[in-house]
Amino acid sequence: MGIYVIRVPDIGEGIAEVELVAWHVQPGDVVAEDQPIADVMTDKATVEIPSPVAGKVLVLGSAVGQSIAVGSELVKLEVEGEGNLKSNSAQAPAYQAQSAPVSVAKEALPAPTPVVAPAAARPTAAPRAAVVPRTADERPLASPAVRRRALDLGVELRYVHGSGPVGRIGHDDLDAYLAGGGQAPVQGASPYVQRHGEEQIPVIGLRRKIAQKMQEAKRRIPHFSYVEEVDVTELEALRQQLNKLYGVQRGKLTLLPFLARAMVLALRDFPQINARFDDEAGVVTRHAAVHLGLATQTDGGLMVPVLRHAEALGLWACAAGIARVAEGARSGKAPREELSGSTITLTSLGALGGIASTPVINHPEVAIVGVNRMALRPMFRNGQVVARQLMNLSSSFDHRVVDGMDAAQFIQAMRALLETPALLFVE
Repeated sequence: MGIYVIRVPDIGEGIAEVELVAWHVQPGDVVAEDQPIADVMTDKATVEIPSPVAGKVLVLGSAVGQSIAVGSELVKLEVEGEGNLKSNSAQAPAYQAQSAPVSVAKEALPAPTPVVAPAAARPTAAPRAAVVPRTADERPLASPAVRRRALDLGVELRYVHGSGPVGRIGHDDLDAYLAGGGQAPVQGASPYVQRHGEEQIPVIGLRRKIAQKMQEAKRRIPHFSYVEEVDVTELEALRQQLNKLYGVQRGKLTLLPFLARAMVLALRDFPQINARFDDEAGVVTRHAAVHLGLATQTDGGLMVPVLRHAEALGLWACAAGIARVAEGARSGKAPREELSGSTITLTSLGALGGIASTPVINHPEVAIVGVNRMALRPMFRNGQVVARQLMNLSSSFDHRVVDGMDAAQFIQAMRALLETPALLFVE
């Protein structure tokens, strides 16, 4: 038997270190060749690291949330043959001793929320007959949804066995606890119960990258925001008619491809807005291509996948491209080239869009356009009060590069195109 050391691979693009965001193995596990052993995160994407050989895990080289340099030791495996590191009997106890601090570190750090598989694919946690309850002050690991469900069921989570990483409790564990004769809801119990304890959640992985990106953007960019109301009654009627006629063959259209088209056309007259500002070099780069960033909510947090050359896409091609890059971001399968290089960003909260917002610019871009909720509201037309579909555009600009008048005129140009949707198809 020999020892095989797996090191953090060179991921390319000049990346010198990565952040460890998840372990897929633990000391004592037997892994197969090409089996994923860990996930690491760069500035742009999460990368899955497979094992190049089969063997038994002896040592994990780092704890979740830590930054590790490329080339540093990630995992030690016991393998058949000599491996790539000489082994002798005196070394074996040392590996076991080294694994203890890693185990303690992982107990102290809650694991990032895993991607939840479809219900049919999820294994059911086996009920545990004898579970040692946690102390009253010990707060078990569980997602907010699990905590809410447990509260509704009247279940104290400290009595529930967690089968997830670091003892994390999932919905399956709640089901198994109740199926095994665990605590049931107490009829007539008062809902007014004091709660104690607190939960510390390390800011790691994608959430850390989001925090750093937002802090950098607000620190370095003097934002100013502009909000304009848009009458999208005709646009919404056109969208519904196109979906009725062509939705089955070409796919359903949302408002986003229309907004992208309006943005592309308006940017022709405002090239200073489709730009990136290198404030350290003092250079603004204006782009002929519109590489559209699409703020997308994922299970791990906010990501901005990029639809490249939106200026060259028709309505349905743009819709398909938006759906493709958004799904790639949500599933974690987006290629690296689709996670960077945007020249302007479009953000939408859909039905939760509110009345107005002040979106944060995606540094080093100089503008972002946000879409707020569409609602039927009264407005005056030809001296009469009529019901119209209205929606606000909330935008933010880098005041070092974009003047207030230019920003307002750009949004007004988008408004004119959206309120007269036939203009979206006139070259």
